[in-house]
Amino acid sequence: MSDHHSAPSRRAILAGMAASLVSALAPSQLAAQNAARPRPRGGAPRRNDVVGELLVYSARYEDTLMDIARTYNLGYAELIAANPGVDPWLPGLGTRILLPTAHVLPDAPRQGVVVNLSDQRIYWFAGGGQPIRTFAIGIGQEGLGTPIGSTSVVRKKENPTWTPTPEKRKEDPTLPTVVPAGPDNPMGAFAMYLGWPLYAIHGTNEPDAIGRRVTRGCIRLYPEGIEELYRMVPIGTRVTVVAQEAKMGWIGDDLFVELHPTREDVDMLEEERTFHPKPIPGLRERVEKFAGVAVSRVDWPTLEAAESRRDGVPVRVTRALAVPSAEASPGSRPREGVSHTAL
Repeated sequence: MSDHHSAPSRRAILAGMAASLVSALAPSQLAAQNAARPRPRGGAPRRNDVVGELLVYSARYEDTLMDIARTYNLGYAELIAANPGVDPWLPGLGTRILLPTAHVLPDAPRQGVVVNLSDQRIYWFAGGGQPIRTFAIGIGQEGLGTPIGSTSVVRKKENPTWTPTPEKRKEDPTLPTVVPAGPDNPMGAFAMYLGWPLYAIHGTNEPDAIGRRVTRGCIRLYPEGIEELYRMVPIGTRVTVVAQEAKMGWIGDDLFVELHPTREDVDMLEEERTFHPKPIPGLRERVEKFAGVAVSRVDWPTLEAAESRRDGVPVRVTRALAVPSAEASPGSRPREGVSHTAL
């Protein structure tokens, strides 16, 4: 399996994949249509709380899900959750792979770096009208999770050294007290240290670990991801860490939900390629509150179907607003956004 360490191989793979892509109707298209059409009474506030757009990829013979995940800035767990039952090592020629490259923004201040542990992604809010960026991450294993709350970037280091903790050296007595920069350094080529001692956002020398819970609490990115983020994030930037399995947001008048599997579900997915999603306590009540005046338009069967999958794919759960015929225009009808069934 290729780890995509060389830039030429990654460019060749990306070019081949691009020729096979079929784009779903994008959130940006739906937002533009919502903004252009007349505003009926009783609708929710028009916002755009979704970034990116869903894509479908037709697998080639030599593809693995890890290769595809890295090329499209996805974590391994979110890709297998969106494609249960697909063999991660040999998807098969022509297999349609849903790329969950659209994301409902977490419920957190839209400032600086926001980390959602549940979808294993970083969201970068640069401000000043710049586009929101998002990156796949790897996070802490059971019992070694990243703290929830707010901190900041206190120091940055290119080509960092790694000092294993006493606990890590007890696990592996062969480790040196300090690992120098280089290919054997698990921190990769860039590190941003947080106000929480012993925690950092950094790269990795094991790209296949992105989208998995394998760290001791630090946050890992693909080598190309951390390099890009490192260049954009200044010292002093706020970092907010949340854990939200259920996310909700608007594209114009349309309410979307994005429901992710639990830690146990992901473990089962990795072992058995399928899992048995459990109901999310209080989900209906949360949707009712979030929908507000638009609650009468919520399509509850669609929400229940999304809950039964918990595949991390944004799903529209409101029916379209009725526009008075006198105000309607040929282009005013909403399109099917990033719903699971639209693909």
